[in-house]
Amino acid sequence: MQWYVVVMILCVVGGTLFDVWHKKSAKYFFDNWREAEKNATQPSASLASLAVQTAASEVLTSSEFCNPKRRIAHLLTMYGFVAYVVATIVMVFGYPTSTLDTPVIWPFLWTLGALLVCVGGYWFWFFIRVDVAAEGNSPFRLVRADLFIVSLLASVTFALIWAYLQSTGSPLVGIFLGLYLIATTVLFGSVPWSKFSHMFFKPAAALEKRVAEANGTRSNLPKPADRTDPAVRDSHSMELLKDAPLDMGLGIKREDPRHY
Repeated sequence: MQWYVVVMILCVVGGTLFDVWHKKSAKYFFDNWREAEKNATQPSASLASLAVQTAASEVLTSSEFCNPKRRIAHLLTMYGFVAYVVATIVMVFGYPTSTLDTPVIWPFLWTLGALLVCVGGYWFWFFIRVDVAAEGNSPFRLVRADLFIVSLLASVTFALIWAYLQSTGSPLVGIFLGLYLIATTVLFGSVPWSKFSHMFFKPAAALEKRVAEANGTRSNLPKPADRTDPAVRDSHSMELLKDAPLDMGLGIKREDPRHY
């Protein structure tokens, strides 16, 4: 089992590096970074400070999600997955035999993490996904983009069933252990074809965006209009909008997109 975990870690590292090379995302990232530094129009905070802000906002609290339900589901899945993986590694490498007493905290965190992934993942899968909630497609419709979430949910679901069957002495333990290992192998072995590496790219992209905003380049996007400036307000082509409030309300966000 220790060798299996090592191989899965190597699959994640190798798959992510292949994904970076194949999609040329690292080249794109560093080219944009150099361009932003060259075109900077104002001094910005230190990179360390911006990195801390990114970690505290976009990474740890997923502040970029404007939909509170999706944000909660994402946080449940993310923290559950972290607890599940960490507890697995600790138990496999720290307490590999039945002669060693595993502290109860690690099986507890393993189970809790798997349950959190199930709650957040199934909530997202059946009720929050755009193609299900907004487009009316069946939640059982599968496409390649679903590979990560489906293999993740299969892994933790089979893991919980396997753990429960062990406590009952069921003869089905071996079958569900096999299903658990197959689903986990697909999860960690399919990195180049799934959204797994997204968890590594997302913080880098969030940091780049924060740096671009801090140094004034704004990723070559135009500066938002300052409607408190009379010259900007009077330049508007529609008379009705010249004196309109800055906050125009929820607009299309006033109700959920369920008009399919």
